[in-house]
Amino acid sequence: MSQESQAALEADLGLSRRNRRGFKIYARRYSRDKRAMFGLVVLILFVLAAGYTQIAELDAKWDIGIVSNIPYDPQIQGFELLEGPTLGHPFGTDNLGRDVLSRLISGARVSMIVGLFGLTLAGLVGIPLGVLAAYYGGWVDMIVMRYIDIQWAFPNFIIAVMLVGIFGLGLQNVIFAIFLAYIDDFARVIRGMVLAIKEEDYILASRALGVTDARLMIKHIFPNALPPVIVLSSVFFAAAILLESGLTFLGLGVSPLTPTWGSVLNDARPFFSSAWWLATFPGLVIMMVVLSTNFVGDALRDLNDVREYDSSVTGA
Repeated sequence: MSQESQAALEADLGLSRRNRRGFKIYARRYSRDKRAMFGLVVLILFVLAAGYTQIAELDAKWDIGIVSNIPYDPQIQGFELLEGPTLGHPFGTDNLGRDVLSRLISGARVSMIVGLFGLTLAGLVGIPLGVLAAYYGGWVDMIVMRYIDIQWAFPNFIIAVMLVGIFGLGLQNVIFAIFLAYIDDFARVIRGMVLAIKEEDYILASRALGVTDARLMIKHIFPNALPPVIVLSSVFFAAAILLESGLTFLGLGVSPLTPTWGSVLNDARPFFSSAWWLATFPGLVIMMVVLSTNFVGDALRDLNDVREYDSSVTGA
């Protein structure tokens, strides 16, 4: 078989040149993007901070004595009230003498958990809904799209506020609110991709050969529609962190006793003019995570752009 015939066959089967090149092509192209590498490093640092905080909490609960809080216990109050940044307290202290840096490190765990679990649950429900609606059409598509249209009419923040108001405060309820708020986003995106993919020649040929609907959706349609969803998930993750911070800032998030980025900002409201560090550092942390997530998402989008790939390979 000639190279032209092989390329045409692979195009009909929906195979990507990127898949054949392998992981090394992705890694090399990703490493050339300085913003993406910066974002990845920042996110890894925050994930490590969140993981260490969880281990430190379990260690304190079981009194193992392996690790300790860094640099202080986020709940311990001291006598150094509203102290500015120093060597001992790089981010200063709040009105109760608690170390702001320790509270921000501890808050990373809550933000990461809320964003990760909330979006994972939303994807597990929204993606199948979108696939089924686009593939079968008819009354299935009509029911799913009417639900999406109703939810799409309200901003995610309003939906989350309403759900938290109904179910109350708590980490589980915030995760549940984010889960319900983003179902329609995943369903709408995946539906648009499946509508285009299901009309491809290789899908029509597979259906003519008697391939079952379940196998078509799982083996062929879903893998080809997933890359854009992965890219958008990074954007949704940043939005979920902002949503959790906003809810907690308004007193509608997790318990006030749990240190989060939103609660640290909320505690700083009476001291905006007298203690600048209380609001500045939490705001910078949230900004860095959101920007880093967007940088990673932009890089993933470029990696899945065929034109970008072709130009990098050919040197055009």
